[in-house]
Amino acid sequence: MASAPQSLPLFYNTLEPLSSEAHAKFKVRPAEGADFLMKQHAIPLTVDEFPLVQRQMPIIFSQGDDSVPLALMGLNEGINVFLDEKGQLRDPYTYVPAYIRRYPYLLAKLSPEAEELTLCFDPTSPTIGDFEDGDALFENGEATPIVKNILEFNQQFEEAGARTGAFMAEIKELDLLMDGEVSIQPEGAEKPFIYSGFQMINEEKLTALRGDQLRKIVQSGLLPLIYAHLFSLSVMREIFARQVQLGLMPAPVLEPQA
Repeated sequence: MASAPQSLPLFYNTLEPLSSEAHAKFKVRPAEGADFLMKQHAIPLTVDEFPLVQRQMPIIFSQGDDSVPLALMGLNEGINVFLDEKGQLRDPYTYVPAYIRRYPYLLAKLSPEAEELTLCFDPTSPTIGDFEDGDALFENGEATPIVKNILEFNQQFEEAGARTGAFMAEIKELDLLMDGEVSIQPEGAEKPFIYSGFQMINEEKLTALRGDQLRKIVQSGLLPLIYAHLFSLSVMREIFARQVQLGLMPAPVLEPQA
């Protein structure tokens, strides 16, 4: 059997290519909770999701040259205010980023030389396996509609990822990112909580763009995405308030990880 990639993204413990032979009896069943998510505060995000996320979660950008958009589900590492102690959503109407909904599946190259992406899964997930109950992934050696839907979702995610990469390349070319910092002064606290360790759009550079540059980002659809990010930053104070309400008093440094 071909081996899966060695470098694993967030959430994934290991990867195994999905096979109609090796996994002929495998079934999928609903997750009872998202244990893998409970201690994660910064989730990779695609630009397609900016309009859906902006009202519920702050959208920031990771540090470094290979910066990516992140949705903050908490302001501190190890804190996720959207999930309860059972790993279930506190509010069922919360938007769940596609990166989370994709798990435990992933399209990946099985080797550096491979040209095609293969549908893989994390076998440590409790939602897929040789169960008595659940929905079959294969019947008579053929993929069921469930597998086809999983594959389609992952293909759409890869396409959204490509659009996100193009977005990041464009704002990098325009030199619009700067180091971010947010200061929150809760009532009764002696000192404000200072959150840093992320990047954000520099509004001064944005307003100083030349006419041709501004026209380009308007025509490409970049400008509404930038403003969705900027508007979302006000939600940081709401997330902070949730942490205080839940007794998850934050430390004064924000260090989101891609």
